[in-house]
Amino acid sequence: MQSWLNVLTLFAGGAAAGLVAGTATCAAAQGGLLMGLVDGCHGRDPALVGWFLAGRLASYSVAGALLGLLGSAVSLPPRARAALLVAAGVTMIVFAVRLMRRGHCAAPAAADAPSRYRAPLLGAATVLVPCGVTLGMEMIAVSSGSPVAGAAAMAGFVVGTAPAFALLGYVLRRLSRTRLARLAGVVAVAAGLWTIGAGINLGGWIGGPVGGPVGGPAGGTVGGTPPATGSGVQTVTIWATREGYRPAIVTARAGVPVDVVFKLADRGCTGTVTIGGRDVALPATVRLPPQPRGSLRYVCGMGMYTGLINFS
Repeated sequence: MQSWLNVLTLFAGGAAAGLVAGTATCAAAQGGLLMGLVDGCHGRDPALVGWFLAGRLASYSVAGALLGLLGSAVSLPPRARAALLVAAGVTMIVFAVRLMRRGHCAAPAAADAPSRYRAPLLGAATVLVPCGVTLGMEMIAVSSGSPVAGAAAMAGFVVGTAPAFALLGYVLRRLSRTRLARLAGVVAVAAGLWTIGAGINLGGWIGGPVGGPVGGPAGGTVGGTPPATGSGVQTVTIWATREGYRPAIVTARAGVPVDVVFKLADRGCTGTVTIGGRDVALPATVRLPPQPRGSLRYVCGMGMYTGLINFS
């Protein structure tokens, strides 16, 4: 009884996170894949959005079950996720260009109609482009230690974000029938470029790599209660908000271990920070070994927001 209650709690928590915190970030990062349902003269059937959401639910549930069963071993590292963000941005731009080039068309031949599998496959592909809140849900699935509980958490998250995707799909279908289709295409191109930029930022391919080694050989820690600050260990505090990290730039002494205390002000993209080649769910404390003079960069899990720790 207790285990099923835990599963229901995780499902409800995932739904609440999706509805409250995941709507904006996930629609922005993944909504461009809906363009694939309305490009050209096809894909205006409202049922296609339902199939898109069904594919999304299936892929997230399977991912949650694998995370609960196998743990973080099946999680994508930040560099791989960055490459997928760039690929998703390029895909969004391709779909947008096809929409803008749409002309008047007669009834299409059956051979020209889009594949019946396109909608669920595009929906399933969204799991490869996780938004910031998705990363937090994946870590909950990992910590659950159960495939059923992990699947419940991820499925609840998809259910919570479903209204936003359904509304976005409706808007795109309506716009595809009007002269505003080209304007929608321009907006989608901008979103694609933004996604590509976020992926480049997350991968550290412009502006230098993200962070240095996390933790030290002598008991460095990530997460949990902030460790006691003894002699020679400094502490800096950073707040994660919806608008980024505050303060965005902090200063610490070089050559001295530092505890970076990340506190969570709002749920959103910044709720997961990528530093030292790994993702950390906030709130958490990250122990950094002594650093040389210079700047250490960290980003949110989607590559949208960046922060700096200057060592001097």
